[in-house]
Amino acid sequence: MFIRVIIPLLSFVLMACGSSSDKSGNEVDKHVPIQFTPINQNQKDYYASLIQPLYDKQLIKTGFNGSILMAKNGEIVFEDYRGFINLSTKEPITASSTFHLASISKTFTAMTILRLVEQGKIKLDDPINQYFPNFRYSGITVKNLLSHRSGLPKYDHFMSATRSYITRIKRRKRWINKVLYITDPLKVTGFSTNYDVLNYLNEKHPTIESLPDTRYQYCNTNYALLAIIIEKVTGFTYPKYMKDSVFTPLGMKDTYVFCINDTGHYTPSYKPNGRPYPLEKLDCVYGDKNIYSTVRDLLQWDKALYAGTFISPNTLAMSFEPLSNENKGFKNYGLGWHLFIKPSEPTIVYHNGWWHGNNTVFKRLISDTATVIILGNKFNKNIWSAGKFSAVFTGRSDTTALEQ
Repeated sequence: MFIRVIIPLLSFVLMACGSSSDKSGNEVDKHVPIQFTPINQNQKDYYASLIQPLYDKQLIKTGFNGSILMAKNGEIVFEDYRGFINLSTKEPITASSTFHLASISKTFTAMTILRLVEQGKIKLDDPINQYFPNFRYSGITVKNLLSHRSGLPKYDHFMSATRSYITRIKRRKRWINKVLYITDPLKVTGFSTNYDVLNYLNEKHPTIESLPDTRYQYCNTNYALLAIIIEKVTGFTYPKYMKDSVFTPLGMKDTYVFCINDTGHYTPSYKPNGRPYPLEKLDCVYGDKNIYSTVRDLLQWDKALYAGTFISPNTLAMSFEPLSNENKGFKNYGLGWHLFIKPSEPTIVYHNGWWHGNNTVFKRLISDTATVIILGNKFNKNIWSAGKFSAVFTGRSDTTALEQ
């Protein structure tokens, strides 16, 4: 109801803001760096006045424990911190409190791979057997990993006493392949690393879920392997390379990769009832997850992507090209990014995340040069739907249900 009321008002405000986006209804040119137009304090205050009641209703009243930041033209228009980073010690959440980004981490892994492509150190069409000589799966390229089209099985299933197999079922008078999961007595114990995932694939050879490049299947295994490729190409561990070559140069001073060396100072995330999640065997695998950051550092990442200072605008635009076109509907996937592509409306570029009690939102409205960032460490499903707060920037009611 509130969104319907504000939309007429937004038409005036959006014109007044003078953003760099194309308000003719067409996409801005993603092949050139975005030059932000500054917005004044009155405009910031106006956006904040629209966001606050939505925030109060959808997050505060549902027990939000986390950080939120919304930006327009690279400038913060709304920001808040609620609850505790550690429920036991009652340490409050502040601007420097780090949260597990979960699958938002994939955007960093993907863009780092593409930067190495620009530097001539990797080719998208490289077969991954080039990096893993003893790999028992063939026909998979770096691009297939980036786009979740490798067909590989999911490590978070096969290393958690779950096994998959493919069967044929009849649905709507058509025979289709369906992946089923069953409990497997073989269990992995102790903390697993990316190399344990790779070794398990080579030694146990769990069943593929599809042939390479035949269909989109979101799979964390792809990004665990991409992190190893980064290590092999650069000669540094993924945590060190990301810190020295990505986070520090971009001014992301509170961002790091959690790995097996950090298990001694793990801060848990929490179930909705406040019970903590303990460390478990898959918590040290990175690339698909395990980047910890803040909403302000993610804004630095967002601005670097707009400005073309990390990878070129051409390469970034390539990562936004839809590659899962066999699927019907508006949802698609590029190279490290979920895409929501609806005719006559600008494409939404985003990545949400979930791991244990952490759930997160990173939603980029490129044609409106606006961003929504929400990080929580006490599971709250309203965090994902709160990405719809972006309607205050677009002037359109947002009814999308984006991947979690």
